[in-house]
Amino acid sequence: MLPTGLLVLRRAFRWPSLSAGYSVLSGSSMEKPVEASIRAKLKDALEPIHLEIIDDSHMHDVPRGSETHFRVVVASRRFEGLSLIHRHRLVNDILQEELAGPVHALSIQAKTPQQWEKNPKIIQSPKCLGGSKHDPQMAGKLPGLM
Repeated sequence: MLPTGLLVLRRAFRWPSLSAGYSVLSGSSMEKPVEASIRAKLKDALEPIHLEIIDDSHMHDVPRGSETHFRVVVASRRFEGLSLIHRHRLVNDILQEELAGPVHALSIQAKTPQQWEKNPKIIQSPKCLGGSKHDPQMAGKLPGLM
């Protein structure tokens, strides 16, 4: 069971396509286009009072410089009156291009300004365990991928 306020969207066994104008970059001084796109879209659409985009890609088995795994922490007045699932759907709709392309996993903390002021804690991502490649049941479910 996921903690309240945390939704993880995963598209199993589909690594991101780099055809949508994104590229894998190496080196810390280079621009991060996927992160920048996520930040710009959420700022424009949600006018947040708080926004953090955390790239957790380095915690996963992806090439260095990949931008595939993100956490979004956002507090916005646009979330007032919306259920948690509707907040997450709103964020997913805003980021549909990134989710269809380079982003493999997205964790969302979506709060109202009042919720953020009351509890500004950021939920940490769990350590990556390698996905389902260690699950013996998966070999039977997805033959040829293990």
